[in-house]
Amino acid sequence: MTKKDVLEIRHQFAPATCSISKICGCYVDGDKKKVSTMKEAFLSLPEEEAFKYFEIFKKNLSGSIGKNLVTMSFPTHQEFDNGTQEFLLKLRNSKLEDDMLIEEFYDKVIDTYDYTGNYLILLIHDTYDVPGKTTDGLTMEDASDEVYEYIMCAICHVNLSKAGLSYFDSESMFHNRIRDWVVDVPDIGFLFPAFIDRSTDIHNVLYYSKKPEELHYEFVDKLLGTTSPITAQTQKETFQTIITETLGNDCNYETVKNIHENLTEMMEERKDSPEPFTLSKNSIKTLLSNSGVADDKLESFDEHFNKIAVQAASVSNDESGNPKVQPETKLELYASNIVNTRTFEVKTPDISIKVNPERTDLIETREIDGRKCIVIQISDEVEVNGIPIKND
Repeated sequence: MTKKDVLEIRHQFAPATCSISKICGCYVDGDKKKVSTMKEAFLSLPEEEAFKYFEIFKKNLSGSIGKNLVTMSFPTHQEFDNGTQEFLLKLRNSKLEDDMLIEEFYDKVIDTYDYTGNYLILLIHDTYDVPGKTTDGLTMEDASDEVYEYIMCAICHVNLSKAGLSYFDSESMFHNRIRDWVVDVPDIGFLFPAFIDRSTDIHNVLYYSKKPEELHYEFVDKLLGTTSPITAQTQKETFQTIITETLGNDCNYETVKNIHENLTEMMEERKDSPEPFTLSKNSIKTLLSNSGVADDKLESFDEHFNKIAVQAASVSNDESGNPKVQPETKLELYASNIVNTRTFEVKTPDISIKVNPERTDLIETREIDGRKCIVIQISDEVEVNGIPIKND
């Protein structure tokens, strides 16, 4: 799903546009026991409660595409009888009216979601009448192209409010505040089916994680059954390793600077594209070639890429303990995860230098008096710990 797709669904979580038919919830304690469950017609909820739920649902569709929000596909075998996609379709098609299905879903979450504290499982059903659009992108509210029917799950930690003092009007005094159990923003969640190109895509699910490096692989593998995503940090490290191993002894300052500058330029050219910019095997190889990497180094690129891609994809195990590996040629890295366009950093074990990406020309490497040095060109305006110094 693109950012535009996500925003269109987020827009439905407001009083004027809401069409959520049903909301279900299960409160689970730290011992993985169900404390209570609920099922309500969403539009009958008090306005104040509905607004709180809207905040949770919007948060469940927030963050960066490819980092907090990842579109994941179902393997073919999961779309047949007893597959995870088939189960989610049953749940959606039931419109959350089948209590046994809902209880089975709660049990699956409890079995696969790794958390020791209290949490709330929220599940909603919605039917969105997708408005048509003219060729110039104008929305036609009275012309529907299709109906997008979906379910969305949000799993929220439930924590005690902080201790403190509260003012009691009846006594005109401050006393110890009563601590309540408060529902936090979602930790993880998903939207099924995915909403791609303003249409239903039952072969994909949109997955949300508040902490991009904590993707809860058991939940993804066993409940959703989709291909396991690669975290943003792993994508960054994968790209760095591909560069390091491909260049070998030619991994010098100028080449790495050229790669950074060319990649930043590519991202700038695509900044208005609705599709997130990803790098495949071929596009990374082209990037290296355009950045001055020698042909003899590129001859071994495919070998290095395939080996590193398999290692990166082996982030979770199947039931037999074997790595679940995606085909290396399918590995794609989100550009936003592997490069910081706002800064250019040079580090040694003891020194860190951050430079405006547009002024990388101010840094170079030289050998001075037999010692390898990083040379920084400075102007008359230099500060040390905020204090202007004289450059005599």
